[in-house]
Amino acid sequence: MAALTQAVPTVAIFASDKGPGDPERASLMGEVGRVFARKGARMLCLAEQGVIPVPLVTAARTAGGQVEVVADASIVLPQALSEVPITVLPEAAARHAYLAEMSAAYVALPGSLASANALFGAWSTGAGRPVVMLNRHKAFDVLRGFAVDVLAASVPNYDRNIQFAETVEDLWNKVVWVSEQRR
Repeated sequence: MAALTQAVPTVAIFASDKGPGDPERASLMGEVGRVFARKGARMLCLAEQGVIPVPLVTAARTAGGQVEVVADASIVLPQALSEVPITVLPEAAARHAYLAEMSAAYVALPGSLASANALFGAWSTGAGRPVVMLNRHKAFDVLRGFAVDVLAASVPNYDRNIQFAETVEDLWNKVVWVSEQRR
């Protein structure tokens, strides 16, 4: 009997460890990087305006994961990440289009406004990628409320495009689920 194979998605991850926000975000990025790497995901990490999700990239690479940094011209990777592939696209629209073309889903981690702004920029391009948000410490409760109150009433099957997870394992499961729904 042939074993069922599950396609492993490529995901664009939006994370930031700069500015005010969740003090646990660096360790959370590390946990996501390790879990996604162990599951075999290919991760695209957006780096803009000097903000690089170093804990995510480092943990994923240490766990043997595939990571590519998609960056603006201001980004210079630290020496420890010199082996990480980097795609430099000077225009934000080009970076967002690249992330949409190369990924099956977007993953949003709690962080600062920098990561939320980057996610909104990519998502608003209309590429139709589903988004899974890690709602640690209720970071995305406002968006969850909006989804339930507004989107559920006006957008058919909105839940195929927006998911919320409470744990990193749940985040992975929902990323796989939304990726499969897109096929």
